[in-house]
Amino acid sequence: MHKMQIDIVSDIACPWCAIGFARLERAMERLAEDYEFNVQWHAFELNPDHGGDGEPILPALARKYGRSEEEMRATQDQMMTIARDLGLNFEKMQERFTCNTFDAHRLVKWAGEQGRQTEMKQALFEAYFGRAEDVSDDKVLLGCVESLGLDTARAREILDSDEYAKVVRQDEATYQQAGVSAVPAFIVNGKYLISGAQEPDTLVQAFGEIGAKPE
Repeated sequence: MHKMQIDIVSDIACPWCAIGFARLERAMERLAEDYEFNVQWHAFELNPDHGGDGEPILPALARKYGRSEEEMRATQDQMMTIARDLGLNFEKMQERFTCNTFDAHRLVKWAGEQGRQTEMKQALFEAYFGRAEDVSDDKVLLGCVESLGLDTARAREILDSDEYAKVVRQDEATYQQAGVSAVPAFIVNGKYLISGAQEPDTLVQAFGEIGAKPE
């Protein structure tokens, strides 16, 4: 049995990160007999300076990429189809608003200490893309915590403090310095970088090649 460490650099506001992980899950399922995977999530913020009220996503993306809202809608429609085929809820991804994800990343770090990091990340993806909820809002964040059966009183304490802030900032700095400038990014066994939301077949092939290399 090969052990394989996968460090995922991602943001909650990144739809390709949710798609990329769903594809990764399919690849891991196919290799489950031969590989033991350990997945760890790391923070990245697409809008680190975001503050105040959010902006509707389509005009925000159109401005960011210098394209029309119609083009951005078409791109989002394609993503919604891909997500649906993977069993993801992206039903309201075009109704969401831009928002800051720093506090959500802090709760992901905390959930990791309870062994529930992936579930927390998935709950946040579903809140943002499936229900167009504001994942910078404490009520929404606590709702995600509650949905996993984790301690909402403890989560409230974290949100009211700066706990895990240093850990998240350190995480972001580490991967930026390592050259990660776009997400999702998958770092395998601390050495091999797979960028983007690759198809399961591509991941299976890559893991096979990495697993065959001498340590």
